[in-house]
This record gives sequence, structure tokens and C-alpha cells, in this order.
Amino acid sequence: MNWAQTQLDRVKGLPKPVKIVLWVFFAIFLFLLPLLNIPIITTPDSDFGGVLFTVATYVLVALGLNIVVGYAGLLDLGYVGFYAVGAYTVGVLSSLHGKWPWLWTVPAAIVVALVSGVLLGAPTLRVRGDYLAIVTLGFGEIVRLSLVNSQWLGAAAGISQIPPPPGKALFDLPSLDWSSGAPVVDLGNTTSFLKFGIVDQVPYYWLALFVIGLVLLFDHLIKSSRVGRAWEATREDEDAAELMGVPTFRFKLLAFALGACIGGLSGALFAGKQQFISPDSFQLLLSILFIAAVVVGGAGNRWGVILGAIVVSYFPERFREFADFRVLVFGLALLVLTIFRPQGLLPPRRTIRAKRADAREAVLEEGEAGA
Repeated sequence: MNWAQTQLDRVKGLPKPVKIVLWVFFAIFLFLLPLLNIPIITTPDSDFGGVLFTVATYVLVALGLNIVVGYAGLLDLGYVGFYAVGAYTVGVLSSLHGKWPWLWTVPAAIVVALVSGVLLGAPTLRVRGDYLAIVTLGFGEIVRLSLVNSQWLGAAAGISQIPPPPGKALFDLPSLDWSSGAPVVDLGNTTSFLKFGIVDQVPYYWLALFVIGLVLLFDHLIKSSRVGRAWEATREDEDAAELMGVPTFRFKLLAFALGACIGGLSGALFAGKQQFISPDSFQLLLSILFIAAVVVGGAGNRWGVILGAIVVSYFPERFREFADFRVLVFGLALLVLTIFRPQGLLPPRRTIRAKRADAREAVLEEGEAGA
């Protein structure tokens, strides 16, 4: 992964107009990816558009959790609770107890998730470390058990007939068929742009891709602001930050609230695409996978957590033909990664600088001992 970090650094060192052109071409490639049907990348045993949407939701969740874990240094093991809050807000307002259009329910899901984050964070963020992890883990299970036992929320039966995002077919985009060895336009397999149905999953992926772009812009702006510097100071040494005048509790609560907002937004996308949700959709395993995406990618690096989310969500689907062996191999790969790359696939710059400083210090100590 040092090669990937080097290439990323080279891209960052390019002139701004060149970087803009590269980003535009990359965005176009991501947009066309479900239509290209590239043999190595396409999932043969699963709907590729649906897999890409799942990957996009994991990326969105990882970006939100990265604010809590990577920027503020808070270990949250119950993030699936905010994901469920966003999804159930959409289900309650659009199907179970209301007939709101899906688009109107999204801001409500964000607000309800934000309030949930504040209500959870206000009493619990005064504890640190393992105790905070235990409390947040309990929050995720409390949300799930409340959904199971509350008749007003549909109980174990869940909520059905959730309306999809509003859309109208503007034009059809044909996909490419590579089965003959060369790319051939397959006119029998087309995707309608902005038509959100049940069979075709590609428009949902495009919608999630657009939302990820907005979240990345927001993430960049807040990371480079005074708030981002306060999070970094709190993460490195909370006591020292307090002595320097940083109101750490306020900024930790802000990180919790913003992370909850993005979790609720991703839950709203999930509910609109599935059109059916139940408590079984929000198991504890999801929280573990979300935190794994952040840790595997490199907590604190937005591009790293995106890569981690892709690894956690895409590869198990890509190798589905290997049945249960794929889970074993995937678990072994994560184990090897934690041993030989504990800082993640793309760690933040501060981690790289600290590692290099430790290496230089070790060399100097060996030299002094030899002398």
C-alpha cells in the first residue's frame, strides 16, 4: 500500500487544472461503471448495480463514522443505531404513519438522527475509551430491541411499501457486453436515467454517488476548519487540549452529532432503495463491519476509509461463488492486515510522519549504543 500512498501523493502534487481534469474523468468513470460490465470487476453472481449501491452506502457510513473515530478519536461501536434511526424515520413518515414523499423524509431523517446523536452523546461523552465503546454498543442494541418490541414502529414485521425516490426517465443508457471478448453495445439491457424502480438498481447507485460527493465536500471543508483542528487536538491529548482552552466536550458532541447525521442520511437512502425495512436489517454485525471499514482503510484519512469500505463490502460479494470459504479467506486477510499494517491501508499523514520519526529515533539510539 506504500505504492498507493505514493501515487496519491503524486496526484496531490499536480497542478490544479490537471487535478480537476483527472477528477472529472474519474467521476465519469464511476458514473459509467455499472454500464461498462468490466469482466474482472463485475459481480457474476449478484446484480452489479445493487452491489455498487451497497458499496456506496458503506462508503457513506464510513465517512460519517470517520468523523467520530478518525477525527475526534471516539470509539463508537453502535453506529448502526443511527443508520436504523434514519431508515425508520423514512419508513414511519412515508408509509406506516404518514404519506410523505421520500424526498421530504430525508431532511427529517437527518434531523432525527442528529437529535439521537445529541441525546446519546450528552450524557455518555464524559466517559472515555473502553467505557464509551461499551455505552455506544449498548445504544445500538437498545435501538434494535426497541424496534423489535414496538408495535408503533412495526415490531418484528417491519415496515413495507416505502416509496422510492422521485424520478422520471429522461433517457436510456445502454450497457456494454464483453462476453464476446470485445465491448459490444447491448441494446437489450438498458438503464433509465433517474427512474427509480425495483428491478434496475443503477439509478440508486447514481443517487448515492451524488450524495457521497456532497459529503466529501462537506468533509473537506470542516476538516480544514477550526473545528477540524479542535478535533485533532482532542484526539491527540484531550487533557492538553483542555489546558489550551479547547472546549473538548462541545467539539466531541459536535462530532457525534455530525456523524449521526450522515448515518441517518445513509439509512434514508437504504430505506428508499429497499422499500422494506425490519429490525433484522440492523444487526450488531453491521456496526462491526462499519468500524472495520474505518480501521482497515486508515482512521482519519477520508480516502483511506473509502478504500476500507470498498474492501469490506465489495470483495465478499465479488467472490460469492466460493460460498462460506470467502468469509474465512476474508477474515484471514483482515487478520494479516491488522498484524502487518495496523495503521490501515491508507493511513493519515500524521501516522506516516510519526512512524518515520520513530524509525529515525530508533536508528539514532542504535548508533549511540554502538558508539
